[in-house]
Amino acid sequence: MDLYKIARKLDGLQTVSTIAKSLNVKARTAINYAWLLRKNGYLASIQNRRVRLYRISPIRKKVTGYSLYELLNENSRVKIIVKEDYFIHSKKKPSIEEILVRCIMTGEFRIVLASLDLFNKVKNWPRLKFFADKYKSGRKIGALYDVARKIIRVRRMDKRTREGLLRNGKEKYIIKPFRSKHFKDVEKEWNVYIPFNVQDLGVYKE
Repeated sequence: MDLYKIARKLDGLQTVSTIAKSLNVKARTAINYAWLLRKNGYLASIQNRRVRLYRISPIRKKVTGYSLYELLNENSRVKIIVKEDYFIHSKKKPSIEEILVRCIMTGEFRIVLASLDLFNKVKNWPRLKFFADKYKSGRKIGALYDVARKIIRVRRMDKRTREGLLRNGKEKYIIKPFRSKHFKDVEKEWNVYIPFNVQDLGVYKE
């Protein structure tokens, strides 16, 4: 795949539909091309209320930072494809704890679901609490940790971190307006609504 040639062909303002038409591909494939072009510095998004616009140029712009979703795909068995990337501008590669909290705070169903696998790689609970405090998401993090424990093997959270997470955060919805038919024990303890039902977690058994 020669992204430079694709960028030359698509040079100018584009939408998903015009990319699909120009490359003679389906919309999903056009979204994937847009993601690759952005990742390699050929594409930039333009704000528009009616339709998502992309400015594409064969002249590459240097992409700095770390792609949150690429980091998530590296660390989770549940893979994601997104329309828009999210870059963490940092000289140092973000920790698992930071990636986990940032993913949960996106409020995107598939991303939050995929992030459950990261609990298995958390090694520094105080650091997890630090980022949970920073984003005021302690109860969300704690509740999803308890859900993750039901489906995958995770490291045991220390009592001090758990109590700290219980005191942090006021928002009841992890993903509006989703509420679980299951996990009522977790919802009661953490006072948040779990966005998943048992069948949603089946992806971890595939």
